[in-house]
Parts: sequence; structure tokens; C-alpha cells
Amino acid sequence: MAIVPPAPMQPFLDDPDDYRPRSRWRLLTDPGDESGRVEGLTMIVEDIAPGDRIPLHRHQVDEVIAIVSGTGEVYLGGATVRVSAESAIFVPAGAAHGTTNTGSGPLRLHAIFPAPVIEMQMLERNPAPGTEHLAPSHTEYDARTGEFRVIG
Repeated sequence: MAIVPPAPMQPFLDDPDDYRPRSRWRLLTDPGDESGRVEGLTMIVEDIAPGDRIPLHRHQVDEVIAIVSGTGEVYLGGATVRVSAESAIFVPAGAAHGTTNTGSGPLRLHAIFPAPVIEMQMLERNPAPGTEHLAPSHTEYDARTGEFRVIG
């Protein structure tokens, strides 16, 4: 149980498959209580810049995405659907999905996962400079430590 205070959001620079220097994000998880107990939820707060997209990917756990502001398109279940503020997207584990900002301002979303480590199997790429020749990878973000790892 915790209340996590606001903190600056960071650009997408560390992931070779999802390089978006104009978009910003913050990864939050329960830091645990005095007994060391940590709850298993993680939340991503993200501002997708106009024209940017989260490449097609999948997770091993369910995800809930809440659109806070802006307009965009979400690919899920073989279909692309327009989304805007107050839209909710329920993504089952293993489902390929991705999001594109189609508006003129940031697309703010909150994504919630039932785990402190977010695993992503990339199916498409926004390649970081110098990595254009690489195939999509399998990565994970550890919300407890802030560490990003390529696992395959």
C-alpha cells in the first residue's frame, strides 16, 4: 500500500525497439510497506507525441489502458479502433496490440498491469538510430528498480 508522488516523465530513449524521443512516460509500482510487502500492480503514465505510436507488441499478463486525453487509434483483436478521453481498452494476456496518436496534441494514457515487471514481446519496431537492422526483441521493464532488460 502506497501513495506515489508525482515525478518527471522521461523520453523513450533506452528501448531499441521503441525509440520515441518526443513521447514521455513514467513507470510506477508499489514500493512496498514497512514489512517489505510489495503489491503486484504497475502503472504506466504516458504522453504519446502527435504522430508517434507504440509498436505492435504483446504481454504475458492482462493490461487495462485508460485514455485520459487526446485522440488516437488502438489496434487490438485484428481491428483498429479510434479512441479518445474516457475510452478504456482491456487487453488479454498474449493479445497483439499497439497505439497511435492521431491527434494534434499528446495522447495521455494510463496502462495498468498485475505485475511489478512488465514483459513485452515486440512484433514491430520504432528502431533506435543504428538498430534498424535488428529484429524485434523480447524485453522487460522492472518498475521496482527502473531497469530495462532485453531478454531475447
